[in-house]
Amino acid sequence: MWKNKSEYDLIVTIVEKGNAEDVIEFSKKGGAEGGTILTGRGAGIHDTTKILGILIEPEKEVVLTLIEKAKTEQVLEEIHKGMELDKPGHGIAFVVDVPKVVGITHET
Repeated sequence: MWKNKSEYDLIVTIVEKGNAEDVIEFSKKGGAEGGTILTGRGAGIHDTTKILGILIEPEKEVVLTLIEKAKTEQVLEEIHKGMELDKPGHGIAFVVDVPKVVGITHET
């Protein structure tokens, strides 16, 4: 029924619109099976600009990758390297512990 609370992590990656598919590809290269892409809007200090006096807030894409803890480091490293997240404006990724999971019906 419930999966063990220590089996999964959620890698959350936030990138500029149009880059989410690349995140998915790098995730797969690291051992993930895929991910979920959501759209959002940036609200950080570097995420706004003005054009002709009109405030422009860039759109973002958020990739959610549920991953077995044993694969987390490898997948995160592939995303980090592939998306060049150490460069300003290229995005951010972080890991959230997932205490419970239901609905996973396939074996990996």
